[in-house]
Amino acid sequence: MLQEIKIPILNKNIKLEAEVFYPDNGKKNICVLLAHPHSLYGGNMSNNVVSFLFSTLSKENIPTLRFNFRGVGKSTGSYGHDIGEQEDVRTCIKFLIDKEKFEKILIIGYSYGAAIGCSQVNTFKNIMGYVAIAFPFDLFIKFKNLAQTSKPKLFIQGDMDNIANFRTFLKHFEDMKTPKEYKIVNNADHFFLGFENQVSKYALDFVRNLRVRKKV
Repeated sequence: MLQEIKIPILNKNIKLEAEVFYPDNGKKNICVLLAHPHSLYGGNMSNNVVSFLFSTLSKENIPTLRFNFRGVGKSTGSYGHDIGEQEDVRTCIKFLIDKEKFEKILIIGYSYGAAIGCSQVNTFKNIMGYVAIAFPFDLFIKFKNLAQTSKPKLFIQGDMDNIANFRTFLKHFEDMKTPKEYKIVNNADHFFLGFENQVSKYALDFVRNLRVRKKV
């Protein structure tokens, strides 16, 4: 069941545009939260990678929420210089936990969405871990530090990426705490055009395995 919703940010006149999938069986033990690329460079929740992920997860009957950061699409407000976007992620997580009663949240972020989304992994005990797709470590080093966690992590990286630079990826990956794993998408650059299915399969397999390990 698909719903288009608005999520109000507490004490601020900002509402986030979001689309959420809930399975017909009503199970709400885990939900995936998708975070999109940088809004100043055209990023939104209809991005090719985010859309393919949302479709893939929905078809597998996995509850999923995608949203537009403030100032994007029908979301009100304006660009929040990273601080506001971090608040957007936390607001979505609180919505899923407090209002929708999900017990566990998995964050999947792409590009800027990986930096911002994964940086919130330790803010709620309900967050199980994250999938970081093309995490732009060199551009957002402060978020690398915030994304450090002992929770499970999957990094997906294109070997032709010069934005989330592939040449420095393994060094950054080595710096991250365990448990962790990575998948390389051969011949893919930062935008993964034509590789959306492969990226989504890696993410889906991680979600499935995590659900089995955590029995959710």
